[in-house]
Amino acid sequence: MNQQPLIEQVTQTMALGSKSFATAAKLFDPPTRRSTLMLYAWCRHCDDVIDGQTLGEGGTQHHIDDAQARMLHLQIETRRAYSGAHMDEPAFRAFQEVALIHELPQQLAFDHLEGFAMDAREEHYASFDDTLRYCYHVAGVVGLMMARVMGVRDEAVLDHACDLGLAFQLTNIARDIVEDAANGRCYLPQSWLDEAGLTAAQLTDPQHRAALATLAARLIREAEPYYASACSGLPGLPLRSAWAIATARGVYREIGVKVQHAGAQAWDTRQRTSKSEKLALLVRGAGMAITSRVARPQARPAGLWQRPR
Repeated sequence: MNQQPLIEQVTQTMALGSKSFATAAKLFDPPTRRSTLMLYAWCRHCDDVIDGQTLGEGGTQHHIDDAQARMLHLQIETRRAYSGAHMDEPAFRAFQEVALIHELPQQLAFDHLEGFAMDAREEHYASFDDTLRYCYHVAGVVGLMMARVMGVRDEAVLDHACDLGLAFQLTNIARDIVEDAANGRCYLPQSWLDEAGLTAAQLTDPQHRAALATLAARLIREAEPYYASACSGLPGLPLRSAWAIATARGVYREIGVKVQHAGAQAWDTRQRTSKSEKLALLVRGAGMAITSRVARPQARPAGLWQRPR
C-alpha cells in the first residue's frame, strides 16, 4: 500500500473509514476534495493510533502499548509536519500538505489531538457541557479545519461549521453507545445516567435497552439545534462545498433519526443509510445549496455551546 500514490491511499482510507461522508466528499471541486481526503486520512490515522486499531478494526501495526506514548508520538509528528520536515508516514505527509497549503492554525490541530488525549486519559463526563467539550475536540474542530479548507475565514461561518461537527459527534455517540461501552468508554453525561438510574457498566446489558433508547433520543434532540445552525452557514460556502456539506448533514442527521425510531432495537445492527437514501439526500442537499445562494444569513441560535476563540 505504501507504494501507492498518496491520493490513492487517502481515497481508500475515506472509502473504508467513513462511508457516511465518502458520498458527500465526491461533490467537492477537485482541489477541495483532495484536501478533504488528506485531512481525513490524518484524523483517521490519529484515532486509530490511540485506539490501537486500523480503520476501526483490531490487528493494528501500532505496537506502542502505552496510549500516552502513542499520544506523544502524534504530537511530535504533527509539530514536525508544520515545520516542513520530511514526513515518512503517509497520513502525516497528507496532513502536512493540507495544513501548509490552507494555513490551518496549529491550535486547531492540537485541539483535535486533545480529543484523542481525552480518550487516552479515559476521561469521564459529568455534565452535558463536558460531553460537548469532547465533541468539540474530536469533531467540532474538524468542522473548523474543513471550513478553512473551503476558504472560510469569517468567524460567524466558522461557528456554524463547528456546530455541524458537534451535531455529527452527538449522532455518533447515540449510534455507538453500546459499542463504545464494550470498549470501556462512555460519553454520556454522568448526570444523565444518574437520572436514568444507570451506570456506565450497565450500558452493554440488553435488559437496559429501553432506558438507553431514552438517553439516545435525548442526544438526538440535543443535536437538532446544531444541525439547524449548520444550515445557516451554507451561504458562506462556495456552491459545490455547500452541496457537499448539506448532503453530509442530511446523511448524518438521518442516522440519528434511525437511531431514534429504532428505540431499544437501535443497537441490534449498526444504523446507517442505504445507497438509495444517500441518493435522495444528495438531491435534497443540492436544493439546500442552491437555496442558500439567495438566503439571508441567519443568526446562530441562542444558548448553543460556544467554541473557544
